[in-house]
Amino acid sequence: MLFWLIIVAAVAADQLTKYLIVTRLALGESVPFLGDFLRLTYTLNRGASFSLLQGQRWLFLILTVVVIAVVIVLHFKLAREEKLFDAMLGLFCGGSIGNFIDRLAMGAVIDFFDLGWFPIFNIADSCIVVSVVILCCLILFGKTGKRLEKRYD
Repeated sequence: MLFWLIIVAAVAADQLTKYLIVTRLALGESVPFLGDFLRLTYTLNRGASFSLLQGQRWLFLILTVVVIAVVIVLHFKLAREEKLFDAMLGLFCGGSIGNFIDRLAMGAVIDFFDLGWFPIFNIADSCIVVSVVILCCLILFGKTGKRLEKRYD
């Protein structure tokens, strides 16, 4: 249940913030949000992270469906016993679905968090990055990694 709730919460937060950006800023417009630390800058990214592979919309749509399917299988086979692992799978799926919705509807992902020294990103990107970092730690150093090690020894 936690897995599905986190997916819904992540998608809702992502899509709501993107809606607020699109309805309040013009494309390319930038406004201070937290002084010099963070600006809100409305951009469209037609590629992957850091604007790689520009214009490969169908590749990203297909890969996203495949990856989400794999994560859902992991949820049912492995993660339900470990709440944090399961929550991070949900967060990853929610972020992936948030960007998938943009690509499907607009052909590009709406990005808006602008630190000035880092590529502009959104809530979905944050969900994906945070979940991947924590999942890696859980696999490398936690119970999940030990279970996988035993399963494949």
